[in-house]
Amino acid sequence: MFVTFRLAGSLPPAVQRRLHAEAEWVEKQIARISDRQEKVARALQEHKRMFAQWDAALDSNRQRPQWLEQAPVAAMVAESLRYRDQNVYDLDTFCVMGNHVHVVFAPRTKDGGGYYSLPAIMHSLKLYTATQANKLLHRSGAFWQQEYYDHVVRDEAEWQRIRQYVINNPVKAGLVSEWDAWPWTYGKWLP
Repeated sequence: MFVTFRLAGSLPPAVQRRLHAEAEWVEKQIARISDRQEKVARALQEHKRMFAQWDAALDSNRQRPQWLEQAPVAAMVAESLRYRDQNVYDLDTFCVMGNHVHVVFAPRTKDGGGYYSLPAIMHSLKLYTATQANKLLHRSGAFWQQEYYDHVVRDEAEWQRIRQYVINNPVKAGLVSEWDAWPWTYGKWLP
């Protein structure tokens, strides 16, 4: 599972409206496709394209909250991601950026059977980290945007591509020249 979640207010309302309007338009176009296989392929393609637009907007937006740039906050979020490893998910990769987080994990099975649900994982993670971050920042109010982006990783090639995308996000955003110079990047598979 590939998930991206972001700070509340991390994108200007005009940008959010534009991106939401485009997503609605794309959904209507896809709904007109009669061939099921073509519809699924087009939906997946557009889903990835829209994600890239949202992520580019987050990477380029330096005027909005960047609370995750503060080392104690970023460290707390990183530690919270690691804490849940081997408990509710198998953590693979993450990157804590200034205003958003990318994470790749596989939900684990519960003792009684079934998997930990993505909404339950995200609710727990965001609730805890929001409470702790607000304490560290001496503030109150919404910390995370309510929604998040999620994508089921379909095969090995996509998994490898997403891993590289996540660890290279700080490079793509122009924050560092090499991925390993960013302190809040993690990959279980990295040396």
